Amino acid sequence: MRNIRSISDRQHPLVSAFLFLITVLVGFVVIGPLVGTFVNAAFYEGNIMEFMEKLQDPFDDPSLKPYYYSLQGFATGLGLIVIPFLYMKVFTGKSLGYLSPVKNVMITPLIVTLLIVVAFMVVNSIFIEWNSKLDLPDSMSGIEEWMRQTEKQAARLTDYMTFFDSQGQFLVAILVIAILPAIGEEFVFRGFIQTELTAGTGNPHVAIWLSAAIFSAIHLQFFGFIPRMLLGALFGYLYYWSGNLTYPIIAHFMNNASQLFLLYFVQHEVIDINMDDPESFPVTVIILFAIITFGLLIFFKRLQKVDEQI
Repeated sequence: MRNIRSISDRQHPLVSAFLFLITVLVGFVVIGPLVGTFVNAAFYEGNIMEFMEKLQDPFDDPSLKPYYYSLQGFATGLGLIVIPFLYMKVFTGKSLGYLSPVKNVMITPLIVTLLIVVAFMVVNSIFIEWNSKLDLPDSMSGIEEWMRQTEKQAARLTDYMTFFDSQGQFLVAILVIAILPAIGEEFVFRGFIQTELTAGTGNPHVAIWLSAAIFSAIHLQFFGFIPRMLLGALFGYLYYWSGNLTYPIIAHFMNNASQLFLLYFVQHEVIDINMDDPESFPVTVIILFAIITFGLLIFFKRLQKVDEQI
């Protein structure tokens, strides 16, 4: 387990976490997409204003999909990896090794990590179904309508980017939807923010759940908030127990990539399942896999204690 220590020696850990999060948001929402837009516009046959206008409604134009993959790559690569790394280096004087000291990634806990993710997918299905049916009071009908419109727009864009016209598009999607977010989001939310919240609150469990809630909220997909927060907490405990970002990164990648593979297999009629149906597994199956997940987590935690003693 990691010691309760702050990354920044110059600021209170909670202030450090807040400023870091603001920097990440600016990088992901503004700088990354802006740089990506200008770079991609150079390859577009037309002027930049026409290009930006078409990007507002790309759903009937498959030719724009490569540009969207590129924009996602710039947003994630710059906003969640490059800019946060530079912020940490310049404003805290620390390197990535401070968050995740160089350790050998052992094969047994790595396999256990993958099994935990698979088992938890089954458990999380009940929360996915419940959260998708969220119904706010009548007094909050306006807020609920806005939330549903936001969710609908996000789902439409996701469907656009995950309908694969070729194997090449699928491989690019693995990079920009699975690999880069796994690295960037774990560095940001588990590595930096969770570490600072741990130092600021003095309680690693509070820090894990707070960073998981921030991680989920930042996606602006309210009808998936709870299952995503639970997933973030799962990654948080993997990091807390191991002190190694590799395990939550692998777990995050496994979660994202498995969904892409399922979509790819469904689209090519290799398997026949309804990916749009949020219906959960039977309760007995969920209870069984909850027990399996809990057991695997205990085993993972004990493996880390054994590793510390070696």
